[in-house]
Amino acid sequence: MASALAGIRVVDLSRVLAGPWSTQNLADLGAEVIKIERPGTGDDTRSWGPPFVDRVDTEGRDAAYFFCANRNKRSLTLDFTLPEGRDILIRLIKQADVLVENYKVGGLKKYGLDYASVALINPRLVYCSITGFGQDGPYAKRPGYDALIQAMGGLMSITGEPDEVPGGGPQKVGVAVVDLLTGLYATNAILAALFHRERTGEGQQIDIALLDVQVATLANQAGNYLLSGAVPKRMGSAHPSIVPYQPVACKDGYLMLAIGNDTQFAGLCRAAGEPDVASDERFASNEARVHHRQALRDWLSQVMQTKTIDEWCALAKRENFPCGPINTIDRVFRDPQVQARGMQFRLHSAAHGDLDLVASPIRMSKTPVSYRRAPPGLGQDNADLLRELGYVDEELDRLRKKQVI
Repeated sequence: MASALAGIRVVDLSRVLAGPWSTQNLADLGAEVIKIERPGTGDDTRSWGPPFVDRVDTEGRDAAYFFCANRNKRSLTLDFTLPEGRDILIRLIKQADVLVENYKVGGLKKYGLDYASVALINPRLVYCSITGFGQDGPYAKRPGYDALIQAMGGLMSITGEPDEVPGGGPQKVGVAVVDLLTGLYATNAILAALFHRERTGEGQQIDIALLDVQVATLANQAGNYLLSGAVPKRMGSAHPSIVPYQPVACKDGYLMLAIGNDTQFAGLCRAAGEPDVASDERFASNEARVHHRQALRDWLSQVMQTKTIDEWCALAKRENFPCGPINTIDRVFRDPQVQARGMQFRLHSAAHGDLDLVASPIRMSKTPVSYRRAPPGLGQDNADLLRELGYVDEELDRLRKKQVI
């Protein structure tokens, strides 16, 4: 079956996570992605370990981190600060539909690789710039990293237990969520720009900033502040507007309750053997439960201790209210639903052997995601890509000796 983005060529000048996450999404959807890496070292995440995966085709190893965001790509090592390296990159850009970069603002201009310069040689190019703070504004030239943006963008102020609780204080999320969300926003923007180009023939520059993304994805918390003036506070894993929506202690551990409406709350009360609690005026509506949060928490702490996690999950299925175990990551991949959806799969890599990877969550009936290439070894595709550009073996040897590739 044809892939949705078959025939689209992407030059990927991005490193670490936000940019590579976006280009991996494009690659999964069928685009050809050429990952440009520094000769000798490559993407920073190749060294972000342990854990590491040894190469089987040559000496060396790559960190497991690298494999999460670089499947379906070809790796070309290229020093484009050298004239011959820049010439190779310009040849690729002339043939490209999309370029993704995450250099500091203005960092590529001195090489003639900024949008204004490359648009002259390829006006149809969609050029996506990903930075910490955007192309303008007082912070534009600052470097931006996920944890810094989680702090500056407000996410850490609402993540973690309150100060008065033991262990309280601001915390970052357990994965680089701002990078991941930025990659998804970048993918959306690139697809929209390609659609615009389809209609008009015009390329354009996309300016995506981690801080903008973090502010946008404060979502209901930002909306609550803007419309009420009340500054949201850290509440641990509880929800500011829905109760009960939090972890609760059972006889043998913790499970997560996610009660989204009054019908579901009534089901929980029946499962607890106390159906009348659902009609208690303190708990009869979500608004009332929010106002009487502590009283409901006291009731839950008593009744939830009477059964095990498995017993509560069985009752939840019968009474139709949402709850589930708080799984460690090993349990996630043993979960029958996760297995049924094929969220773990294996690809063979000539550079690294067999690799177990996390699948894309996208399901499309006519143009499905495809897994064509394992994450590449550093410079794995140098010879093939340069031959496609017309270079012969003698020129490849000369470029290697000069450390252009």
